[in-house]
Amino acid sequence: MNETHFPGRWLGGTSLVLGPIALLSGVLLRVGPEFFFPEQLRAYADRPALMTAAYSLVLAGYVLLWPAVIMLAQRIGSTRPTWALWGGGLAVFGLFARTFYAGVDHLAFQLVELQGPASATRSVADAYGAWHLMSAFSVAVMAGWVVLAVGAVRAGALRLVQAIALACMALMPLGVLKGTTPLSVVAALGLAVALVPLGVGVLREGPRPRRLFAGVAGMLLLVAAAVFVGMLG
Repeated sequence: MNETHFPGRWLGGTSLVLGPIALLSGVLLRVGPEFFFPEQLRAYADRPALMTAAYSLVLAGYVLLWPAVIMLAQRIGSTRPTWALWGGGLAVFGLFARTFYAGVDHLAFQLVELQGPASATRSVADAYGAWHLMSAFSVAVMAGWVVLAVGAVRAGALRLVQAIALACMALMPLGVLKGTTPLSVVAALGLAVALVPLGVGVLREGPRPRRLFAGVAGMLLLVAAAVFVGMLG
C-alpha cells in the first residue's frame, strides 16, 4: 500500500483493527435488555454507566470504521474500481447514518436523566418514525457492506470466508435505540473476522516509522486533550 495514499498504512491499519473491536465490545456490553427502545431506556435508568459505555463503544466503532472502509475500497479499486466506488461509497454513507442515530440515542438517554424513564419513553414514542434526511441512507447502511464484500472477493482483497463475514454487517439492526440481538452479535463478530486480520497485515507491511512511540504518545495526548475540551462544552 502506497503510504502517500490517504488514509495510509498506520491510520488505515489501526482503523481496521480498532473499529471492529470497539463495535463488537459495545454490542456485547448491551446484551440482556430487550431490543426495542422502551427496554433500552429502562436499562439506561437502571445501569446508566454500563449503557453509556456500551453505546459509546458502538459509536466509536462506527466512527473508527471510515478509514478502514476507504483502505479496503482502495485495495478493491486497484483491479475492480466500479465495485470499490459503489461499495466504499455506500458503506461510508451508511456509517454517517449510523452516527446520526447514535446522536439521537444520546439525546434520548439525557431525557431519562432529566425527565425519568416513563416521560422519556413517551417522548421517544411520539417522535419515533419521524422522517429525516438520514432515512434516505437506509439502503446504503445495509447494501454497502454486501457490495464491498463482493468487490473484495472479486479483487482478491479478502478471502471468501472473510468476505462472507463482512457481508454479515448488513444484518446489524438500524434505527434509534436498537439493542443487541443475536443478529447484532453475528454482524459485529463477522466484521471483526473480516477486517482485524487485514488490519494486522496492513500494520506489518513496510518498515516501522522511526518515531513510532513518540507518534503513539502524541496521538494519545491529542485524544485526551480532545476529550477534556469536549467535557468543558
